[in-house]
Amino acid sequence: MASSHGRGLVHLAAALDQPSAYDALPYVEAARLAERGGLDFVSLDDTLARPGLDALAVLSRVASATGRIGLVPTVASTHPELFPAQAAVATLDRVSRGRAGWRIDRETGEVADVAARLWDGREGDTEIGDMPNGGPRPAHGHPVRVVDATDEPARRTAARYADVALVRAASAAQAAAERDQLHAMAAEFGRRPEELRVLAGLLVDLGDGEHAAAPGHGGGGPRRTAQGPLYRGGPVDLAALIATWHGEGVVDGFHLTPAEPLRDLERLVNGTVALLQHRGLFRTFYPGSTLREHLDLAVPAHRCG
Repeated sequence: MASSHGRGLVHLAAALDQPSAYDALPYVEAARLAERGGLDFVSLDDTLARPGLDALAVLSRVASATGRIGLVPTVASTHPELFPAQAAVATLDRVSRGRAGWRIDRETGEVADVAARLWDGREGDTEIGDMPNGGPRPAHGHPVRVVDATDEPARRTAARYADVALVRAASAAQAAAERDQLHAMAAEFGRRPEELRVLAGLLVDLGDGEHAAAPGHGGGGPRRTAQGPLYRGGPVDLAALIATWHGEGVVDGFHLTPAEPLRDLERLVNGTVALLQHRGLFRTFYPGSTLREHLDLAVPAHRCG
């Protein structure tokens, strides 16, 4: 199995999606809770359940109410939409002082390449300084790019362009195989494999406690569902699963989606994260201030003159 980058601390992120929330306040409260636990970042998808609010608008509100946690919205990314999308992410990055990322919703190489060129200063005759609400290249290069690497075309895009790749694995062996494939592809594209963080995506249901898990859950690990790998059990067993997979070097961390948003996030932070901190596997404070620092990612080289 592939070894983790330096076998350092595990990386943890959580989805903030709350289908029943219709204003920004619940997201602010959830992000503050995640920040209290020291999570690398929170993500938010766009949904019709938030009339009048999109992911960027919500996380811009969250940015002013938090100080360290990374903020990763899903952003529409077809080529015609890319220019205003990049400007909006630039604004989020500026107001959050370097904590922005963006999850590309259409994982095409063209979109990722154009995005990189925009952040590096120009795309064709367009200067990034000409972008509405844009500005110069951030000190940390450009916001962290997150790609769901579940499908084969997206996996190639992630290997070539992403800073963080999300994989859906129901076992350590599957996670190791997908991570090894991503690393091999990254090397083919001339990247160093350690430049790519691979996080296992899990739906987590922490409502039934340690001893109420169905066969194949809890200490037995996640099981496959239509929504992706699902872990059902308690915070203690989840901490054991995270520690085991990370210790074996099969992933760099986990992107966790609470089945019951507020309940499971609270149990994740106060239970699972606290246990990982006690074992010295997860940070107890943020040593840096930007999302790249949280993820131990170098500033990308400037590709445009």
